[in-house]
Amino acid sequence: MSNLSPVIKSIQDVMRQDSGVDGDAQRISQLTWLLFLKVFDALEEELELTRDDYKSPMPESMRWRNWAADPEGITGDDLLDFVNTELFVTLKNLPADPVRNPRGYVVRGVFEDAFNYMKSGQLLRQVINKLNAIDFNRQSERHQFNDLYEKILRDLQSAGNAGEFYTPRAVTQFMVDMVNPQLGEVVMDPATGTGGFLVCAIEHLRKQVKNEADAAQLQASIRGVEKKQLPHMLCITNLMLHGIEVPSAIRHDNTLARPLRDYTPADRVDAVLTNPPFGGIEEPGIEQGFPADVRTKETADLFLVLIKHILKANGRAALVLPDGTLFGEGVKTRIKEQLLTECNLHTIVRLPNGVFAPYTGIKTNLLFFTKGQPTQHIWYYEHPYPEGVKSYNKTKPIRIEEFDAEKAWWGNEADGFAARVENERAWKVGIDQIKAANYNLDQKNPHAPEQESHDPDELLRRYASLQAEAQGLRDQLKTILAESLTGARE
Repeated sequence: MSNLSPVIKSIQDVMRQDSGVDGDAQRISQLTWLLFLKVFDALEEELELTRDDYKSPMPESMRWRNWAADPEGITGDDLLDFVNTELFVTLKNLPADPVRNPRGYVVRGVFEDAFNYMKSGQLLRQVINKLNAIDFNRQSERHQFNDLYEKILRDLQSAGNAGEFYTPRAVTQFMVDMVNPQLGEVVMDPATGTGGFLVCAIEHLRKQVKNEADAAQLQASIRGVEKKQLPHMLCITNLMLHGIEVPSAIRHDNTLARPLRDYTPADRVDAVLTNPPFGGIEEPGIEQGFPADVRTKETADLFLVLIKHILKANGRAALVLPDGTLFGEGVKTRIKEQLLTECNLHTIVRLPNGVFAPYTGIKTNLLFFTKGQPTQHIWYYEHPYPEGVKSYNKTKPIRIEEFDAEKAWWGNEADGFAARVENERAWKVGIDQIKAANYNLDQKNPHAPEQESHDPDELLRRYASLQAEAQGLRDQLKTILAESLTGARE
């Protein structure tokens, strides 16, 4: 099969005829659990060839090959009945021990909140038969599927799925390149989403694999947590397609629900790469697991506290944060003060508008820090639009080549980035200046011409200031008028 795109499109066309599937998000969810089982079965076939003692975590009758693979197999009401009353019930209740039965744990985690939306057994059989046209054991098709997978993820974002941001591949790639994870280190994404950062990290680490021992180490290098069912299911499938045999270290959970004091030294990691959800508010009680002085309901702030906490000494982090965190006050100030005291926040890359369009227009920043040394100064780098581009969009996203200038400028953390120089895009701000600004990290480029700001917070601040000024003038006028009237009466 030369191109998988038409297969996925035709599957979605079949699903559109089914009365039970409502909208793109449900179609993608339905497609994903089917894909997961098909991919899982293909990987089991490989393991059966390479390992004499391989045993599936699923009962025989539940394996894809035994109920789905035969195009003339079970269909109609019988198929629907099997899927709803046997397959889902069994997989949701598999023994789920991450140590003794890690594969079963993965399958159960994928299915615990999954749902069969399709109401027609005939249409479901058509979808399954179309999926069977894809051979996941052929390297060429697996590679093609990765590209297709990215398309499915983008479709999911277009479905407007509750602010799930698709981090552009160029951004994840740049962040991984700069953090530069090494084989033997543990890399974590505490807000895994569909697995973009982890896949990038796996590809980065795989280049360092020289033998079987290295390969085994790679398998144990990745950790993640994802709160929502659909991204978690997509992430697990994504990692399996990228060679992680048992993605049992990707938990389906809310990272923030675990109190900070419960983390042991064994839970700490060497590198964190993430785009935590921002603009979100956590459910009541979640903040109680955090120290009293940094309690807040805002998701991005809590993630910043968490990431700082779970890093080992000398651990490195790169994360995406909105402008609001940079200039925000109150609890945000205390969080930033602690971050700069306990970590070296050495670099902030300021991204232009539209990197995450059309999902959000919020301006974002990439923060890079290392735990264990206080910050002396922060380097800023303003990422420009490419020549002739006024903004990014779905068809013209940010590209990895655009980060070549940052990479050439970056230098080496071991020598304190001594090679870095200021230029029209890069500038350095000392810790005293940051403290004097009450830990406002929104430091403007001193080399840039004054620009008209369209930031809503900035505009509101300016509006409030003008209002206060106008009120002051009105009060003065009232006083003058009152005095002149009094004078006239006398």
